[in-house]
Amino acid sequence: MEKQSKKEIMFERMTEKKKEVRVVRRIVLIVALILLIIIGIAGFQTYSYVTSALDPVDPDSEEVITVEVPIGSNLDSIAALLEENGVIEDARIYKYYVKFNNESEFQAGTYDLLPSMTLDEITESLKTGKVYREPLFTINIPEGLTVEEIAENVIAEKTSFTAEEFLGKIQDPAYLEELMIKYPELLTDEILGENIRYALEGYLFPATYPIYEEDLSLSLLIEQMLDTTQANVMQYQTVLEEQNQSPHWLLTFASLLEEEATAQSDRQTIASVFYNRLNDDMPLQTDPTVIYAMGEHKDRLFNTDYEFEHPYSTYQNKGLPPGPIANAGGSSLEAALDPAETEYFYFLADSTGENHFAKTYEEHLANRDEFIGN
Repeated sequence: MEKQSKKEIMFERMTEKKKEVRVVRRIVLIVALILLIIIGIAGFQTYSYVTSALDPVDPDSEEVITVEVPIGSNLDSIAALLEENGVIEDARIYKYYVKFNNESEFQAGTYDLLPSMTLDEITESLKTGKVYREPLFTINIPEGLTVEEIAENVIAEKTSFTAEEFLGKIQDPAYLEELMIKYPELLTDEILGENIRYALEGYLFPATYPIYEEDLSLSLLIEQMLDTTQANVMQYQTVLEEQNQSPHWLLTFASLLEEEATAQSDRQTIASVFYNRLNDDMPLQTDPTVIYAMGEHKDRLFNTDYEFEHPYSTYQNKGLPPGPIANAGGSSLEAALDPAETEYFYFLADSTGENHFAKTYEEHLANRDEFIGN
């Protein structure tokens, strides 16, 4: 009986241990499940937070937040500044995002940012020094247009403003005075010359302009164009000062190149012809100035047209016209300041747009007979 009791005791102990093991296993399993759930919830929350931090703070916001990035700012300080101003959700996430995308070389400056901008748009702005965001629409100003063509073919077509409203705005004396104060180096008294047809002719730079404002104003649009003109023209300020020339002279000269140039033409060689004629006190005799003087589009000029007397006609007057006759692009601005060195005094374009240059009038007539005909 005693041996049997010991066996029973041992059996009971073994049974209890098995129960304990099962309980421990259950506890471990429960704890593991709880830990997995906690990790899952934490992971989901982390994922949700990171995803939220990568999205715009407020996709529908139109609030403009001005952020000043000081010179010498590093990524840490810039990220903190953006979070502090409510432009991004989390500075740490933005830093990881920037490093992951190998972005760098942010520029100091003042930025008008929006909570609706994506991290890509914010980063692009800080890299280029310009505010980058998705525009509502764009306005393209092609090269070689006059202000009347811009008014009729661009403004009236792409905006809610009429051509008359646009032309009226750029001829308003009070507004022109405001612009001359705002752009003193670009807009000088030359734009108000007695024979100037439009003060801002040639000053509305050809480019594609993004429009972000739903309530677009003519002032905002015009000044956006002038900002671009100033950036493109004033980069040559030192060269202009060395040559004792003004931005008005540059835009006028470049406008002639723009109107004479074709897709295949060499603006620098055409510029050399104009320089050679100016240096020899010869009239430029460029047809686009006659067309501009007459104020109407003409595919072909006749002998009587060249006799049309007007300050803008370079057949009737020596030197450059009073002002630009169209808006010139960057290549024409560059050619005006850096002409080729040639002995040409004449040129003409054939039906394919290729230009043929001549040193003498006799050579020019021979080119006319060969490439154009009588």
